[in-house]
Amino acid sequence: MTGGYRELAATLRDAIVRGEYPAGSTLPKQDELAKLHGVNVKTVRNAVSLLAAEGLVTPVRRRGTVVRDRPPMRRLSTDRYAKSKWKYGDVVAFIADREASGQEWKRTDQTQTVATAEADAEVAEAFGLGIGAPVHERARLVRDSAGKPTHTLTSYYLPGDVEGTPLVDPTPGPAGRGGGFAVLTRQGLEPDAITETFHSRMPTPEEIAVLELPAGEPVMVLHRTTVTRDGRVVEFARGVHAASRFAWSYTFRIPE
Repeated sequence: MTGGYRELAATLRDAIVRGEYPAGSTLPKQDELAKLHGVNVKTVRNAVSLLAAEGLVTPVRRRGTVVRDRPPMRRLSTDRYAKSKWKYGDVVAFIADREASGQEWKRTDQTQTVATAEADAEVAEAFGLGIGAPVHERARLVRDSAGKPTHTLTSYYLPGDVEGTPLVDPTPGPAGRGGGFAVLTRQGLEPDAITETFHSRMPTPEEIAVLELPAGEPVMVLHRTTVTRDGRVVEFARGVHAASRFAWSYTFRIPE
């Protein structure tokens, strides 16, 4: 083959998708790829860099260029929040995603750190507070069954809504039976509607470390606002997801 690095990247990408280079395998050395495809090593290097930026491969020291495992977690749409799961059962959102993806889980796959914090601009706007007002912060890191981080989720609450409840308990796992939504319901603050907004960006150095991200992988950022039937905000949450570890699936009726 002759051509530029984008053409070579396309050829290698197709080979990966076909399973010629399965997940966990190592691509041939760069000089071997250059000889095989009739290009120079610089072209190979640029093609591999492009595939790495796409999240298909990752360079591993002393091993080479490894094809990444890409079994995306299926993240359900509204079904992950169904009241049948948490109000009448004990399945919180991250567990619903695991079950929908056919993946094993245990409650302690979710860590938990709780603290009193000062509302930043986004949190303050969500609750209608002044910047710096005290809020309760509940931060979670979720790992898959193999121990690999998949995402973080940090929820904010008005302190008076959650004082003395399991939402201030740092024990790993969901906040008791049914998780946080069930706790809010027992407080007379039953969640009724959720607004979720997603956007993508490149991760911060801290996020790269926490989520163990390879070079070039972006993150998907979630903002979630949960309100009661009368429109009272009871939770504002921010999630940061490793982009290649999730597939978002939405099913809804088309509005008239």
